[in-house]
Amino acid sequence: MSTLDWIVLFGTLFAIVAYGTWRTRKSRDLNDYLRGGNEMRWLTIGLSVMATQASAITFLSAPGLGYESGLRFVQFYFGLPIALVIISAFIIPIYYRLKVYTAYEYLESRFDLKTRLLAALLFLVQRGLAAGLTIFAPAIILSTILGWNLQFTNLFVGFLVIVYTVTGGSKAVSITQKLQMGIILSGMALAFILLAIRIQDYVDLGTAFKLAGSAGRMEILDFDFDLKERYTVWSGLTGGLFLALSYFGTDQSQVQRYLSGKDIRESRLGLMFNALLKIPMQLFILLTGVLVFVFYLYVKPPVFFNEVALERLEQTEYADELRDIERRYDQNYFELQASRSEYEIALEQDNFRNETVSREVFLKRLNEDKELRAEVKDLLLKADPKFKVKDTNYVFLNFVMDYLPVGVIGLIIALIFSAAMSSTSSELNALATTTSVDFYNRLFHKEATEKQQLWISKALTVFWGLLAISFALVANLFDNLIEMVNVLGSLFYGTILGIFLVAFFIKRIKGGVVFYAALIAEAAVLIIHFAQVYNWPFLGNLQVEYLWYNVIGCGLVMLFSFLFQALGPKKA
Repeated sequence: MSTLDWIVLFGTLFAIVAYGTWRTRKSRDLNDYLRGGNEMRWLTIGLSVMATQASAITFLSAPGLGYESGLRFVQFYFGLPIALVIISAFIIPIYYRLKVYTAYEYLESRFDLKTRLLAALLFLVQRGLAAGLTIFAPAIILSTILGWNLQFTNLFVGFLVIVYTVTGGSKAVSITQKLQMGIILSGMALAFILLAIRIQDYVDLGTAFKLAGSAGRMEILDFDFDLKERYTVWSGLTGGLFLALSYFGTDQSQVQRYLSGKDIRESRLGLMFNALLKIPMQLFILLTGVLVFVFYLYVKPPVFFNEVALERLEQTEYADELRDIERRYDQNYFELQASRSEYEIALEQDNFRNETVSREVFLKRLNEDKELRAEVKDLLLKADPKFKVKDTNYVFLNFVMDYLPVGVIGLIIALIFSAAMSSTSSELNALATTTSVDFYNRLFHKEATEKQQLWISKALTVFWGLLAISFALVANLFDNLIEMVNVLGSLFYGTILGIFLVAFFIKRIKGGVVFYAALIAEAAVLIIHFAQVYNWPFLGNLQVEYLWYNVIGCGLVMLFSFLFQALGPKKA
């Protein structure tokens, strides 16, 4: 990167930290620290909720998904607007009426202490791991692209987040997230515009989208009702709905964002802002990846986007095999460009027969390109069996570093760091609040003064920050970062959602039966997941994609709650 890029990068990051710290320097009481003083307007809430969900992983992996498989991933979000409407109508009023600091406080008054602690514990486990992943995921990619030491990058991001989160609490998180989302959206829009301009040096956008469509990159909807298919309309409307209900309605990192609202109306408007904009934003990010795919039809991409891994492979005994693959890759790319050119001519002439024939040749060359990339992945695994082969996480940043102007590169890298910081700060704030309110204050120090509670909340923020950094330092890279975060959430969110749905809507179920139902449901979800991961024989050929875990976990909690209530005593 150039000197200007470094100035833009560090200037942006330190401005965010300084702004958040300065704006919240007068936050002194517990309500300010944990609930932002209930001063936030709908736009701040909306951007804060969006920033909490849209981590750096979103802006690294989603363009790669668009490049590799097109727009289908957007189906994952189809249930989100419905979930936010339900939460706004039914759940937000309950939280405001009870004046809770955490979502889990409600469960004790509705059921009992052990159910409250179980839900809080499931949240702490899931979100504690996710906090480390939201630091680690961008760090491993940025360290590779920038040539930084991975451990330093983890520490750098973690330290910046801890500083302003400890200083200002929930208010600092919300205020800085508003600024961060402005930077993120501006940076992505600028990257998209510059990419579109670059593509038009070679082809008009209409033809570009036709090429992408012919390659299957413009398909959005899949109506196939198959549990083995990861992204379909049905998995999005059902599994995605349950995941969004649990995440936005019961996950403290989100609940804390809209509980900081000035009143119910502001909180509801903040969620409706997300209901309207989340799918278009995600579609826009995926479309950026699709345009990168089209760009590389005219400009030869590397055979593997993680070029550091390629350089290491060149130093092994497999170097000759790699050179042979690269030779065949170069030849195929030459033929790919020729077939793409012939297909373009057929499209311009509107000649159906020529269009059909040239399209088949074009797709054949694309498939050959895919197979050659797979051969490189196989070589990398031979050289290092522990190597994680997913390459799509590097696609967007590779394009940014090689083809965007000076200054813009620094802004895009700052965007990635900002996204990492915004998500992590929400998570640390929520983890500290839940630990303080649901465990420390409730179990060990009921008579703590407000000053003592404020101090322990800050100490717990540091604790969770250091724990997240520690996890990031020892974590390993998963196949696709954005999918890994969603898998991790789906392992727990269904059970948590089931507990809350029973609490909110099924008043006939009393006492602690939900506690035992939740234990069974969570065990079932974990067994289903790990049986597929490790090929446990007793479940046969069962294959269930992770979005359905949310439906299964929630359904089992409700089923066993009804069963235990009917068969056992009214109170457990």
